[in-house]
This record gives sequence, structure tokens and C-alpha cells, in this order.
Amino acid sequence: MRRIGALTPLNLAALALGLAFLYGPILLVVIFSFNASRLVTVWAGFSLDAYRALPANAALLSALGTSLKVAFASAVVSTVLGTLAALALVRAGRFLGRGVFTTLVYVPLVLPEVVTGLALLLLFVALDLERGATTVAIAHVTLTMSFVTLVVQARLAGFDWTLEDAARDLGASPLRAFLTVTLPIVAPAVLAGFLLAFTLSLDDLVLASFTSGPGSTTLPMYVFGQARRGVTPEVNAISTLLIAAVAVLLTVSTLAAKARRGRG
Repeated sequence: MRRIGALTPLNLAALALGLAFLYGPILLVVIFSFNASRLVTVWAGFSLDAYRALPANAALLSALGTSLKVAFASAVVSTVLGTLAALALVRAGRFLGRGVFTTLVYVPLVLPEVVTGLALLLLFVALDLERGATTVAIAHVTLTMSFVTLVVQARLAGFDWTLEDAARDLGASPLRAFLTVTLPIVAPAVLAGFLLAFTLSLDDLVLASFTSGPGSTTLPMYVFGQARRGVTPEVNAISTLLIAAVAVLLTVSTLAAKARRGRG
């Protein structure tokens, strides 16, 4: 009897087509970043001109710097607020207004970004706030905080709270018990939430388009603008560098997780 779920030629072909569909475009971006032609759709030979031209492309580097600063700031704030929200939902049990609080925390997950962006734009205009990197970061916090809460709450759902109670019985304050017992145990989920928030902020185009101002163009906005006029090899080059950075980060995190399991 053939095992259920065994790999067959049809399954392998479907898997290969799926992987090609997902990663083929990424591979093309990497390949054409080494293209000697200024036309990204025409291969003219291997060249590193796109990478050599990156330091001279002030607009692209400025957009990248803005995206990294906004992503880091919004990820830090989202991680703190999202972790606190997850603690309130799991640790506090039933409290007055829990349903409303839960809805407010998770509604950005299902609300279209266009609606969120327009609402934030109207809010910033009503408050007479100058749009820039700060308003973009605030907009990203409203979105990414929900994802952090979801990740951390899933980890806290199976947490053994008697460990924290034992620390309290031994004289630790609530804050110290949280910092020395709870936080180290749920740290992988908190880190995962931070990385997810950072990635979502770095990738966002819609919210940034509504809430950015002069001098606060993010990398997705810059790339989208270039795509409408024609993608340059420098865009492929910076995209390849970001892909390489993500690959290195994933490799390091995987090796760290394996080392952690090995010690455990």
C-alpha cells in the first residue's frame, strides 16, 4: 500500500512549479542586477556597474535610510505595545471592556490599508501634524502592533504562570518577576514579533504613501515611482543586497535556534 502523502512525480512537478512561481521572479531580480545594460529587460552581459553606481544614487540611498529608520522605530514601539497588549489579553483574564479592547487591537489586521491610510491622513491633517518620517512610523505602528500581539499572545497562551508566581513568592516584584522569568521564556516570540513588524514596515507602500511628506520617501515608494518610469539596474542591485541581508539574517536565526535547542 502506498503511503499517504508520499512524493510522486506529479507531486514533485507541482512542488517545482510552485517554487519556480514564488522564487523565479526573485532570481530574475538578482540576475539582472548584474546586467551591463541600462534596460533591465535586455541582457547585455555580466557587469557590476549597478553596484558601483549605488553610492552615487543619493535619492535611492536616502529612501533606504528613511525606510530603515522608520522600520526600526516602528518595530520597537510595536514590540513594546504589542507585548503589553498580549499580556493584558492573556494574563488579565476577563475585564471590563475586554471585547472592545480586543477588537481595537486586531481590527487593523482586517481593515484595508487604503482605509487606514486615508483615516490617518485625515487625522494628521486635523491635528495639523507635519507629515514626514514620524507620521509614517506612527502609521506603521498602528498596523504592525496587531501582528506582534498575535505572535506573543500565541506564545503566552501556553505559558506556565506558576513560574512567575513562584518568583513572586520568593520576594520578586511584579516587574522583576516579568523581566527575569516571563520575558526570557517568551523572548523568541517577542523577537519574532519584532522581526515581523520590521519586515512589514520596510515593505509597506500604501500607508507610507498616505502619511509621508517631502523628504520622507521610503524605499517602496521610490521603487514604485521608478517602476512607473522604468526600473533602473540600481533598483535591482539594492533589492539584491536586501535579499542577501534577509538570507543572512534567516541563516543566523536558524543556527541560533538550533544551538538553543541543543543546549536545552
